[in-house]
Amino acid sequence: MNRTGTRLAGKTIVITGGARGIGKGIALKCALQGANVVLAGPNEQEGEAAVRDIEQQTGSEALYVRTDVTKVDDCRALMAAAAERFGRIDGLVNNAGIFPRGDLLNTPEELFDSVFDVNVKGAFYCSQYAVAAMIETGGGSIVQIGSTNAYVGQPDLAAYSISKGASLTLSKHIAAHFGGQRIRSNWITVGWVASDGEVELHRKMGIGKDELAAMGASIVPSGRLQTEEDIAFGAVYLLSDESSQVTGTELAITGGHRLW
Repeated sequence: MNRTGTRLAGKTIVITGGARGIGKGIALKCALQGANVVLAGPNEQEGEAAVRDIEQQTGSEALYVRTDVTKVDDCRALMAAAAERFGRIDGLVNNAGIFPRGDLLNTPEELFDSVFDVNVKGAFYCSQYAVAAMIETGGGSIVQIGSTNAYVGQPDLAAYSISKGASLTLSKHIAAHFGGQRIRSNWITVGWVASDGEVELHRKMGIGKDELAAMGASIVPSGRLQTEEDIAFGAVYLLSDESSQVTGTELAITGGHRLW
């Protein structure tokens, strides 16, 4: 596989949680459209393997930066490394996230804090340092990877659902207050995705991949679960100049599932 387009040619895109799942899918699609991609994540072996895979498939340049998004210094160092390697940051995808189970009555403080540290604090400070870098080079685009759970939420995903509501507000805040510096910010409402993590979660529950697909076909109005590529197509659009007048909005990639 080689580059399939030039929609992101010359741009540098940072993707948190970019070494696997939806994040890697977005990174690959960006690289196929000519972008330099910077993958952030805590697992160095996984990150370096993803870099090799993306570079071999696309011919674009990729960089892995070991990052714990719960640490502000790591968020700062991530953006500094991206700017040092490629000279600028044109896009940030805040994809890193965790979703441990627990309803309102069964969410201990440690679980709540861990979810907010990754899903909210990490996105906030990565955005802070990315926006500062983008202002210096004339603008950019930030994409928050959200969830249908932000609007109501599954009963057993209380902390996760609330964290995604905060992510949506962060996206709106950036759009409202940094548009004058040519910073755009948008949020992707992600539906039920057959990601590696989702498949593994259901495997532990005794539900195989084929059974999971059948469940999706019976529940999602479009007749199937979403794929990582579905989300990546939306992210590429929001990161590209094609969406130059799109900011402060929500792009639902859900197959019609759980839109209240």
